[in-house]
Amino acid sequence: MDRRCSAGGGPCVTGGWLEEVRSLVGPRGVVTRTSAVAYESDGLTMERGEGAAVVLPRDTAETARVMRVLARHGVPIVPRGAGTGLSGGATPVSGGVTIGTARMRGVLAIDALERTAHVQAGVVNADLSRATAPHGLFYAPDPSSQAACTLGGNVANNSGGPHCLLHGNTSRHVRGLVLVDASGEVIDLMPTGPDPEGLDLVGVTVGSEGMFGVVAEVLLNLQPLPETVETVLAVFPTLDAACDCVTDAIAARLEPSAIEILDRLTIEAVEDSVFAAGYPREAEAVLLVEAEGGAAEVDATVADLVALAERHGCMEVRRAQDAGERARLWAGRKGAFGAMGRVAPDLYVADVVAPRTRLREIVALSTEIARERGLKLANVFHAGDGNLHPNISYDRRDEDEVRRVLEAGRLIMEACIERGGSLTGEHGVGLEKQAHMCDVFGDDDLGVMHRVRDAADPERRLNPGKTLPVRACREARGTGLPTDPREVAL
Repeated sequence: MDRRCSAGGGPCVTGGWLEEVRSLVGPRGVVTRTSAVAYESDGLTMERGEGAAVVLPRDTAETARVMRVLARHGVPIVPRGAGTGLSGGATPVSGGVTIGTARMRGVLAIDALERTAHVQAGVVNADLSRATAPHGLFYAPDPSSQAACTLGGNVANNSGGPHCLLHGNTSRHVRGLVLVDASGEVIDLMPTGPDPEGLDLVGVTVGSEGMFGVVAEVLLNLQPLPETVETVLAVFPTLDAACDCVTDAIAARLEPSAIEILDRLTIEAVEDSVFAAGYPREAEAVLLVEAEGGAAEVDATVADLVALAERHGCMEVRRAQDAGERARLWAGRKGAFGAMGRVAPDLYVADVVAPRTRLREIVALSTEIARERGLKLANVFHAGDGNLHPNISYDRRDEDEVRRVLEAGRLIMEACIERGGSLTGEHGVGLEKQAHMCDVFGDDDLGVMHRVRDAADPERRLNPGKTLPVRACREARGTGLPTDPREVAL
């Protein structure tokens, strides 16, 4: 399957399956020049791959037919949404086929009474809220890439976002799924009643990073549009003070819907970009806080937050005066990753979780780790739930700089884990953190995960070589090598 073609140098498509697949999805549904930038990586651009083809089915039935053909030929499969992931989960594998959901963009049904939406996996996150707004409803999880990321990919990574502080990550909003497994069987996991019997296969699938099948359709819970929304920007003279304010806000049991922090380097990049939001350049950090709900509840929450910010020495508090100003403030936050392109051509976005009582400590430590290695690090993160995103700007053409970036990312992850944090908050494990699974889980834990995976995909053709280690932890620990699930004692 992976021998080299004499003409193009890429993987040969052998076994006769390509034309059979093309006949199922049409000529526009197959891309064979997979060295194109659009498919050779996801947002983790330092991890690149070249598969045999990209296949773009239009619906569940077409996906199943394609998967049955690939199963007969033993072809590895990598599910892919919009490619906005940041852990290498959608990186192609040699000789494999990427199954993309880009043409599966239908909002199949909106039930305003039940507050649900039945959608195809390729629906863009932000488009769902636009479609449900006339019904007075919205979809709550809002990744920073929500203008581009798709709901099937959100399911694969259990994606979060700024407003998940109040509403929770994707897993809290998925009511049902339609999944196509490795053999091409359509598995209907839509609810049949208020309390379905049997195993929670929906819960197992959300966050499984494409190892159990291609998510083709999703039934999602919707939320009523809030009566009142207020957005506040608190300007701080130090990043430490902003972090401490967040820690105390959580300790005080305040319940805004979002608390985000942006540091000075991020502010400068945003204000120099098309995402300019009016953030004050003199600030060392800003808190972007939003509260939603009833008018009295929102007023009380904002008043308490403003008083707390003032006790922590904030220099200024700005309140958005209308929906337009609120949108500009959020456009700056959600465009921050893109704005960092003004600092360097590439960006490594770390994704770790820190205890909220240790925000200041871990943010400072991350900054020091980067400084010691001569790297530019900017902080913009979901401070309210401790989901940190230290962003390291670099140039992937500089091999030594790439080495230092990866070293810094590893040390930041280890520091969070040592202090009671987690390996990932929303981006998933993919290729980036695979070797670090042994820092969190032992062989027995991973053995259970592998048994679940093997029940769904005994041949391990779905997203092979991702997420779960490929050598036993007891052998690899201390070597920096990935681990092999088949060596784990089960």
